[in-house]
Amino acid sequence: MSLDKHLFNLKFAAKELERNAKKCEKQEREEKTKLTNAIKKGNMEVAQVHAENAIRKKNEALNYIRMSARIDAVAARVQTAATQKRVTQSMSGVVKAMESAMRSMNLEKVQNLMDRFEKDFENLDVQSATMEGSMSATTTLNAPQAQSATMEGSMSATTTLNAPQAQVNALIQEAADKAGLELNMELPAQATTTIGGRVATSSAENDELTQRLAALRQN
Repeated sequence: MSLDKHLFNLKFAAKELERNAKKCEKQEREEKTKLTNAIKKGNMEVAQVHAENAIRKKNEALNYIRMSARIDAVAARVQTAATQKRVTQSMSGVVKAMESAMRSMNLEKVQNLMDRFEKDFENLDVQSATMEGSMSATTTLNAPQAQSATMEGSMSATTTLNAPQAQVNALIQEAADKAGLELNMELPAQATTTIGGRVATSSAENDELTQRLAALRQN
């Protein structure tokens, strides 16, 4: 298969990531609707679950978008290098491997391959700068390493079942406000509840929350 064909397939895979992002955004909206309904019913434990799900889906959508954009940048750079006859055998091999990884949606493998690809281009830029004496050895199309590390950490975060408690609390409050309810109660400041290992609140606290919400709905 030619390099052009591999690049075409890679761009197609990037579009697939965009579709996945839209799917996650839709699921996020659905979870927010369920969150609002749970609050109206006074079921704070269920509301907590839907808030966590909504935040996780939002993060997944963002990561799909970031990955799609990065793959597009890689494909564009290879295409430019191909016209300048600067594509090395190693780069060509990485593109083929990346395409294969995208078919199986192995994003971790794609991430590693892109890091390797960008390193190859950095080396090529250094060689070109030495030969021409006018090019900057540090010029690359990829994001700064600090940003790349942030994205990798964010990608890893989406594989967990937990969402930051502060975000969960804020989303619950936002949903309650939109539903026209006043939550005159203090939400937990620290994360004591997770999906993977939920620490249940006392039955007395749950009863109090339910009673207060019921009283608010009657007013």
